[in-house]
Amino acid sequence: MPIFSAYDTTPLAYRLVGEGEPLICLPGGPMRASAYLGDLGGLAAHRQLVLLDLRGTGASGVPADPSTYRCDRLVDDVEALRAHLGLERIDVLAHSAGADLALLYAARHPERLRTLTLVTPSTRAVGVEVSDQDLREAAELRRDEPWYPEARAAQEALLAGGPFAELWPAVRPLTYGRWDEAARAHAEASAGQTNAEARGRYAGEGAFGPAATAAALREVAVPVLVLAGEYDGHPSPDRATELAALFPGAEFAVQRGAGHFPWLDDPGAFARTVAAFLDPEVSSVQAGGARLAYREWGAPEAPPVVLLHGRAGSSATWNRIAEDLAADHRVYAPDFRGHGLSDWPGHYSFEMFRDDLHAFLEARNLAGATVVGHSMGGVAAYLLAQREPGLIGRLVIEDAPPLLPLDPPRAPSVRPEGDLDFDWPVVPDTDAQLNDPDPDVAGRFPEITAPTLVIGGGPTSHIDQDQLAQMVRAIPHAELVTVDAGHLIHTDRPEEFLAAVRAFGLR
Repeated sequence: MPIFSAYDTTPLAYRLVGEGEPLICLPGGPMRASAYLGDLGGLAAHRQLVLLDLRGTGASGVPADPSTYRCDRLVDDVEALRAHLGLERIDVLAHSAGADLALLYAARHPERLRTLTLVTPSTRAVGVEVSDQDLREAAELRRDEPWYPEARAAQEALLAGGPFAELWPAVRPLTYGRWDEAARAHAEASAGQTNAEARGRYAGEGAFGPAATAAALREVAVPVLVLAGEYDGHPSPDRATELAALFPGAEFAVQRGAGHFPWLDDPGAFARTVAAFLDPEVSSVQAGGARLAYREWGAPEAPPVVLLHGRAGSSATWNRIAEDLAADHRVYAPDFRGHGLSDWPGHYSFEMFRDDLHAFLEARNLAGATVVGHSMGGVAAYLLAQREPGLIGRLVIEDAPPLLPLDPPRAPSVRPEGDLDFDWPVVPDTDAQLNDPDPDVAGRFPEITAPTLVIGGGPTSHIDQDQLAQMVRAIPHAELVTVDAGHLIHTDRPEEFLAAVRAFGLR
């Protein structure tokens, strides 16, 4: 493990996991070795994690002066790590009690901070108190678990002042969203990873000045994400929102089904949320209960165009097209739910994707925008154009299934091996609709009032081109252009695709 010297010559160690831009990770506990963070649910696939072992923990040295375990004294260790890495500004992720350290660092060195991610954060440094009632209400969310009665009784005894060492093992399941084998192993490792003396000194007298820290944080203008667990009581989502409110424009997210260690409870959900926040080219909005990630290009004042990807794709499939259109348009490309860096809720329908588009247009105030949809995205677009005729200014449908009965029906799909960039249930859920479509959809094509361009992929596409032509005849003010490219027109023939949409009026 790499070693560097702290201000008082204490040797401090850190681990590097993954590749890319460094993300300094501060562990909680307090004073638990960083090993418990693992690779943060796969976040290391997006960033290089710099996992610091605080002094006296893990592979770091024990200081000569134990008073330096106090949280405010540890701020200088974080600054020493920044200098050691040669970084002018740093991205910091902190978990639990490590958030107190990160908050003190942000207040003291705001000019050194680039982004701040606070995961199920302690709020002690800013004086936001977690109450016994917060813990009881969070516990009540787990009342259907088989271990709940024992955990709840132990929690109540602990709140009444009972012995921590005896009671905490029974309370532990309340801190995890899933009390499975992985969670049990993670919990069991805690004792051997925590420096008990350092833990006792971490929040010692003088460590925190909540009023001054809160005032300083109100001036911290860097991007901040506060991520809470739905089942966590320390802090509850309500207390975490109080912390987020201290920062100008902080993002706030609640991970469903998660406790105090959200990267264990649902690694994918955690990594997608944090990766989207850390990527400077990605923004997020809340739409219909789901977080939708999106990319944007072009001047803000330019006419808006919204690009919608197909099934199993993402906004990244539009990079080539977006860069061209951005010369004279403001271009937006969201990831639908279940795709890319957006939320993956686990069940899907074309109507849900339609509603994602509707919510996105409203959230970004894009009424009247030109909407371009490929395949599944085209279905979402024309369903919305049927339902809200005045919302879309111009409509481009790229080789999208018209939701007419398939003959023969699609056979059941088999999930490919390995990790996917989309949530597999998207496929069987939408295949079921393709095989048994709502008959009202085809009957409502005449209700689309937006000028419409349909671009077909020709005979090598798996989309029935005769059905596309039938759809065009049913939509008033619609025209059909064929680009003999197969289904992936804008990917495989970008110049011809752009020529078609430019001729349609995207000038």
